[in-house]
Amino acid sequence: MYIIIVGAGRTGSKVIELATQDDHEVVVIERDQKLAEETSATYDCMVINADAASKDIMLEAGIQEADALISTTESDSVNLMISMLGKQYDVETLVSSINDPQHMDLFGDLGVNIVESPHELNGQYLYRTVQRPTIRDFMEIGSGAEIFELTVEEGAPIAGLSLIDADSEGLLPEETVIVAIVRDGELNIPRGQSDIQADDTVTIFVKNGASDRITDAFRES
Repeated sequence: MYIIIVGAGRTGSKVIELATQDDHEVVVIERDQKLAEETSATYDCMVINADAASKDIMLEAGIQEADALISTTESDSVNLMISMLGKQYDVETLVSSINDPQHMDLFGDLGVNIVESPHELNGQYLYRTVQRPTIRDFMEIGSGAEIFELTVEEGAPIAGLSLIDADSEGLLPEETVIVAIVRDGELNIPRGQSDIQADDTVTIFVKNGASDRITDAFRES
């Protein structure tokens, strides 16, 4: 995956660390010269010392080839400009931190995945949003365990099945627990005979972390 990360501060540096560990092709744009130099010396990635709110700089970073664009600056106006450029060049996954909740609609209208609440505003969450865009409200519990939400898509393999049937068909790995199902705004605590329907929001606990096998069960085939 080709990922452009704007900002190498506390949040951005965690995204850079995770993305480079996974051997993605990473380009970082950081306007602070000292921070840009530190990033270049620490991580295996290309670093551009410049202001990302510039079409020429984004083209230099290869925005036209990027699979994901993550903006982590402290300025919502800069983040919005970067997201607009990403939208213009059809970047598939756009992710941005947001500092003022009043700006959420501006980002939402662009189709940007937004991270804005304090406990979510961290590099790991931003990176997970790029890795698995169908996952919402991801939280790592420890020792590799994770809890997160997924919305069941129409035509997904698990749609229409009970938890027992989903298990018998091998759709979910062992050590996976469906914790809650929200349907039409009503919270349900599932049992074995409980079914899962399209448009349900499902909260899932996974001992060994999210995987494609899990997310594929909830996505349209």
